[in-house]
Amino acid sequence: MRFEQPLLEGTLIRRYKRFMADVELTDGSVVTAHCANSGSMATCKDPGQPVMLLPADSPKRKLKYTWELYHSGGSWVGVNTHRPNALVAEAIAAGEVAELAGYATQRREVKYGRNSRIDILLEDPEKGPCHVEVKNCTLLAPDGAVRFPDAVTERGRKHLDELMELAADGGRAVMFFLVNRADGEGFGPADHIDPAYGERLREAAEAGVELLAYRTRITPEGIGLAGAEPIDLGPAHELAPA
Repeated sequence: MRFEQPLLEGTLIRRYKRFMADVELTDGSVVTAHCANSGSMATCKDPGQPVMLLPADSPKRKLKYTWELYHSGGSWVGVNTHRPNALVAEAIAAGEVAELAGYATQRREVKYGRNSRIDILLEDPEKGPCHVEVKNCTLLAPDGAVRFPDAVTERGRKHLDELMELAADGGRAVMFFLVNRADGEGFGPADHIDPAYGERLREAAEAGVELLAYRTRITPEGIGLAGAEPIDLGPAHELAPA
């Protein structure tokens, strides 16, 4: 997935009100960018770090920039949560996700479950349907692993419950974790932040929900998949509660 136009470099001043970030550009000017990430953004919002903004062409936009990338000191991090679903859908269509290859069609944001929408629905007359839920994973935990979630998420547990119901009915249900940074070794649930989510994730795996994790390759020009990432479902007992 290539960015629609060249990104602008800057330095993060602060992220505030969830959806806003002040950034000093390389020419010394200070702009306010839209932050599409409504999560806590723990470990990817430190002031003084390099960031990259996408200029917005639409005259209807109140904020003329979107915050796309954050540099952790070890790698770029994809912080725009509007990107992952399209990125994964594009990679599946290109045959880059071996586990999800061979489906005739795909649709996005399809209603299912209890008043929910699945991120990607793959369909095939022989294979049947495959429901894929995508999560953007950017938290670098104290143990050096990338973990999810970065805040307590009742919505995330609800998604797991609905995927478990699909699996119980004989359908194919997939939780796809997009590890959206190059630094950090390994991936797993953030039990120190949301132990209930970690427990539910283990239950989902036992109930037949397939878990996939793929790490991204990020440059200022675009984001793509770098390859599959092993998932460690063991609880990280050594981490202190958040």
